[in-house]
Amino acid sequence: MQIDETDQALIALLSDNARLPVADLARQLGIARTTVQARIERLLAKGALEGFTVRRGPGLRAPLRATVLVSIAPRAGAQVLSRLKTMPVVEEVHTTSGRVDMIVTLSAQSTEELDETLDRIGAVEGVKSSESLIHLSTKIQRG
Repeated sequence: MQIDETDQALIALLSDNARLPVADLARQLGIARTTVQARIERLLAKGALEGFTVRRGPGLRAPLRATVLVSIAPRAGAQVLSRLKTMPVVEEVHTTSGRVDMIVTLSAQSTEELDETLDRIGAVEGVKSSESLIHLSTKIQRG
């Protein structure tokens, strides 16, 4: 799919505030409202945009976040993933290449909840090792 500078600017504006009215987007981009609407529809149809979402503000975000680097035994991926899905503190799981097999993002309400979840991850059958990285502050957040 061809994405030009106007599409990139439109995506940047929507990333900052997906609730901006089409008229405001058109004014900021210097193009017609109908053009903005057509571009949004095209970006959605082609899969460049999947939709619009809400980002939780500080009042709704869990106060503790962590990334866990997980190494697993050969052929244990499906079993480990199945167990991670049952843990409500687990927000995201990505498979990776390199020294670890999975990157797990956690979001917890307390240090006790975070500690318990880290223990549960380490106890999952098929997990060889895990290393946790506690998030201290967010310096850049896009999308």
